[in-house]
Amino acid sequence: MSDDVLDVIVVGAGPGGLLLTRRLAQAGVRFVTLERHQDVGGIWDIDAPGSPMYESAHFISSRTCSGFPDFPMPEDYPDYPGHRLLLRYIRSYADHHDLRQHIQFNAEVSSASCDDNGVWTLQLSDGRRLAARYLICANGVTWEPNLVNWPGQFNGEIRHAVSYRSAQEFRGKRVLVIGCGNSGVDIACDAAFASDQAFLSTRRGYHFVPKHLMGIPADVIATKGPKLPFRLQQWVFGLLLRLLNGKPEKYGLPEPDHRVFESHPLVNTQILHYITHGDCIAKPAVERFDGDEVVFADGSRERIDLVITATGYQHASPFLPGDAWADKNGRPDLYLRMFSKRYDNLAVLGFLEFASAAYTNFDHMAELIVADAVAGRDAPLASKLSEKKRSHQPDLTGGHRYIATPRHANYVDVDAYLKVLGQVKREIGAAA
Repeated sequence: MSDDVLDVIVVGAGPGGLLLTRRLAQAGVRFVTLERHQDVGGIWDIDAPGSPMYESAHFISSRTCSGFPDFPMPEDYPDYPGHRLLLRYIRSYADHHDLRQHIQFNAEVSSASCDDNGVWTLQLSDGRRLAARYLICANGVTWEPNLVNWPGQFNGEIRHAVSYRSAQEFRGKRVLVIGCGNSGVDIACDAAFASDQAFLSTRRGYHFVPKHLMGIPADVIATKGPKLPFRLQQWVFGLLLRLLNGKPEKYGLPEPDHRVFESHPLVNTQILHYITHGDCIAKPAVERFDGDEVVFADGSRERIDLVITATGYQHASPFLPGDAWADKNGRPDLYLRMFSKRYDNLAVLGFLEFASAAYTNFDHMAELIVADAVAGRDAPLASKLSEKKRSHQPDLTGGHRYIATPRHANYVDVDAYLKVLGQVKREIGAAA
């Protein structure tokens, strides 16, 4: 294979890579999917080196809304499956479609370069080289931790959340979790019941969304309920959260500087339970370290043994050349959040954020990526899409004002995004 030029190479055999693999197999092209670990699953394999998974992790979208297209999760799964059930489900999808025959395991990509003829050459860590006319990166966005430093000297231990696995790590310690995303809040909940004392530090206030409303998963109600104008949705849901939870300030948390649905949903109200019981104490932003203590923006101090920084991840494919894409507010600047504007034969699946279950939406994206990949550089479809990559600048936010953070730089309103995606497919002749 190293002597031949393939049509397509996919990097990564997580959920996105499997969707691409299935579509490429159906297209009948010469391709291979490379996976650096020994099996499929991506981040959901807690035993894969570098995985950010932890024992208490569960899906934040429900079983009902989160399955692969035409392959629903088993009926006996709970509403919000844990990581081990998710991994079993992902691997059953690969088995169902016999996808492993197209995947090379233990195949880590060290570097990739594109020559003047538009051929990508991939150097693997075992010394092999593979070449293809089109490269698709589906390596995920939660492998490269975003590391943050604070002034001062700390005598305790500081770790990024990517290294966290189990609440057992907190026994006998005073633990500070920095960051109020979904994983940060999950970890703070673990610390609340397992540590001597837990603290949660956040610079910004958020809206806390319950996983169930009237016993029904919240995303099922949002998906299958009546479609309301966005501003009315904000008003209704904001009022509902106020009735259910009260104001975040009541819990010692900052007042949100944005309305509901203007940031990635924080689907966890368990943390509010722990805060009201004193098992976790809300703190403002960290100002500096001072020996055994952490000093916060309000001047308060706490003695801390272990700091977990849940400060997010870089959207990175470290093996790609530095000019693969331009940077936009800390995130890759990609056409439709998936096509390089520099290389017509480079695409990425998964480098976007939206408040919706991923797999069905990823499959819609995979359809267009695969259509481009198999079209050939001079085909009308590829030519039309190439022009759009350079000139088309659609509004993918649906006119919403998302908060100004790197995470939200590539945030899209899923309805607006799918509408534009469908329009592009029809215009270039790629619609199924």
